[in-house]
This record gives sequence, C-alpha cells and structure tokens, in this order.
Amino acid sequence: MTNQDLTPVFQIQRMYLKDLSLEQPNSPAILLEQQQPQVGIELSLAGGKVGEGIYEVAVTATVTTKVNDRVLFLVEAKQAGIFEIRHVPEERLQGILSVVCPQMIYPYLRAIISDICTRAGFPPVMLTEVNFQAMFEAQKAQASDKTDPSN
Repeated sequence: MTNQDLTPVFQIQRMYLKDLSLEQPNSPAILLEQQQPQVGIELSLAGGKVGEGIYEVAVTATVTTKVNDRVLFLVEAKQAGIFEIRHVPEERLQGILSVVCPQMIYPYLRAIISDICTRAGFPPVMLTEVNFQAMFEAQKAQASDKTDPSN
C-alpha cells in the first residue's frame, strides 16, 4: 500500500429528502382563529454506516404550531445525506458524522420546512441556525458524565 492509498477521503455521494409529513388535524375550523400561534421546533440526528466507508446521516425537524393548545399544523421532515468517509482516525469520525455532515444537510432541511409551510397556506417557518459543534460537545460531556463513576 502506498501513502496515497491512505489519503483521507470525504465526499458527498447524495443529498435527499427521506421523509416528509404535514398534518392539519383541526382544519378548516382552526384556520379562522385570530390568535398568534405558538411554534415548537425539535431537531434530532441519526446516522450510521451503510457500507464500507459509506455513511448515512439524517437530520429531522419536527415543527408543531398550536393555537389555544390545538394543533394548527405539524410538519416533520427528514433530510439525509450519504457520505463517503475513508482513512479518517476513529476519534475524528464521530465529529465528522455529528458536526460536518449535519451542517451540510441542514440548509436543505431549512428550505424544505419553509417551503412546505408556505405550500400549506401558512407563513414560512424559518428554522434558526444550529451550532452542531456545541450539540456534539454537550452530548460528549453528557456521555462522559454517565460513564464517570465519581458522579
């Protein structure tokens, strides 16, 4: 094997919308409400190895909009990417999968959420920027707290 054979590789193979749902369970009556809705947003990450040096990472956003504790609309979108990652040290791989890949996927997810809300007849919901590095560091800290016998 030559040194060139061990050159780190990071490539996007594909970005795709994996899942999308929109629900308006209380329409049309709730559409006549004049009150300002409350918007709740949840984000989650998932991923894993799908082949030798090939990984899928997915970012899911769930947007729940309510008026008087009744759901106006609920949107859930899962945007995913397939990445080729080779010859990267194991200690760096999790950071790439938890920070770099989601940062690349997230703009697509933001656009989808905004677009589907508009197409459903509502003002667009603009997801705020997310610091995936901070999320990753918090998860690492939480995991080390759980494994530290002194806590």
